[in-house]
Amino acid sequence: MQMKSKLPRSSPEEQGVSSKAISQFLDNIQEEKHELHSLMILRHGHVITEGWWNPFNSDNEHALFSLTKSFTSIAVGFAINEGLFSLEDTVSSFFPDIEINQINGFKPIQVRDLLTLSVGHEKATMGWDLQQIKGSWIEHFLNIPLDHEPGTRFLYNTSASHMLSAIVQQVTGKKLIDFLEPRLFGPLGISKPNWQTSPDGHNTGGHGMSLKTDDIAKFGQFLLQKGFWEGRQLLPVSWIEEASSLQILNGDNKDDDWQQGYGYQFWLCRHGAYRADGAYGQFCIILPDQEAVVIMTGAVQNGARVLNLVWECLLSAMRKDPFPKDLSAQTTLRHQLKNLRLEIPELAEISPLSKVISNKIYKMDSNIHNIKEVSIMFDSDSCTFMVMDSRGKHYIKCGYQEWVEGTTVLFDNVYHFLYQPEEVKVYAKAGWKNEKEFEMIWCFIDTPFTDKLTCRFDGKNIQLKREMNMVQDHGQYTIGGRMEKKSFN
Repeated sequence: MQMKSKLPRSSPEEQGVSSKAISQFLDNIQEEKHELHSLMILRHGHVITEGWWNPFNSDNEHALFSLTKSFTSIAVGFAINEGLFSLEDTVSSFFPDIEINQINGFKPIQVRDLLTLSVGHEKATMGWDLQQIKGSWIEHFLNIPLDHEPGTRFLYNTSASHMLSAIVQQVTGKKLIDFLEPRLFGPLGISKPNWQTSPDGHNTGGHGMSLKTDDIAKFGQFLLQKGFWEGRQLLPVSWIEEASSLQILNGDNKDDDWQQGYGYQFWLCRHGAYRADGAYGQFCIILPDQEAVVIMTGAVQNGARVLNLVWECLLSAMRKDPFPKDLSAQTTLRHQLKNLRLEIPELAEISPLSKVISNKIYKMDSNIHNIKEVSIMFDSDSCTFMVMDSRGKHYIKCGYQEWVEGTTVLFDNVYHFLYQPEEVKVYAKAGWKNEKEFEMIWCFIDTPFTDKLTCRFDGKNIQLKREMNMVQDHGQYTIGGRMEKKSFN
């Protein structure tokens, strides 16, 4: 079925999927403690399941990380179809003003090599590496020496994807987001996404996009329909087929969904499927044989296991013909979807210490995070946490029973994939873990990241511990302090 910009809804059984199987998938996700933030399943062009784990909701734009790469691939497809460049064009030819020093006797890198992540580098340049480069990302890429013949060796490399974005902008004069607006986002009814920009003014081609789950689903359906949308062939079928087909080998383990081969910025999967894939469990899985799309966002530690659950629970539950109505199973599934929520520990609202420490200032020991003072002001249904660092004072309001929505700059890029937005949305809850330990949960709602802050009080001393759910090299720190003043007002 060909899709319109508004995705139609249907029961799973009407589209040949068992509600019981979807419920089992959700049960397994919960029992195995995989942190999903959203789930959407499409079959025959209909949304048959959609859910968000509170406090995440349908209005959230979630960071996609490397799932962004697949949008970049589609942009390249549009550009090539319009005759702006070809797969065989050399990368250096687009940037004649940049002196390069990378050939080492090998052939020049071509656009095709960027798409297949086979540029000849020995070491990958990932998103967090790029975040630390303050100058030109293009010049940096063009001066990495080659150690292998381009096009012969797969190496996951976000800088290669970024070069595709730079090339499209170089030949069109438009950032990728503006190039895709009339060609993809507009026709599909996708709200113009947030998309990070590099220091030299290009949308980050390998990461940095944020989208609503519903909009990722539209993209997935567009791929399933091979570029056809609302009676128009927006992108040639041949590009979708090439992009989602084996272009380069990346391993030989037949049971590993990361070793089934790679296309043009798409991962091939088992079972005839392929996917757009971002760090921490951002998945857009296309199942052509089943006419199905599965979308997930999250903070997933074991993406391989989550994919296995898709195959075990969902793939096996799809058949061509509708299932008989199963009102009981559908009711159970609706109840599950309505009650999805992050697993947060039960916390008490009151401790005898609340009145004693409320509004008191704690001067913190010297620390590399430049945290100088903290304080908590307790109210009847919420509290306000204040932290003063080298940038000034910052406040986060936390609810006891309900999440409180706010914004903050307290994102700490060292612990969050080296991203440091000027301001991020945060949903916050808090309560007493015991009589001496007060715990705050900060859910950065547009990202996979959730932080837990525990304040342990002992007389006039405080110990502040910050822990992160998704980490790179280290995931927590502890700072001591001592009560000094009476109020932060």
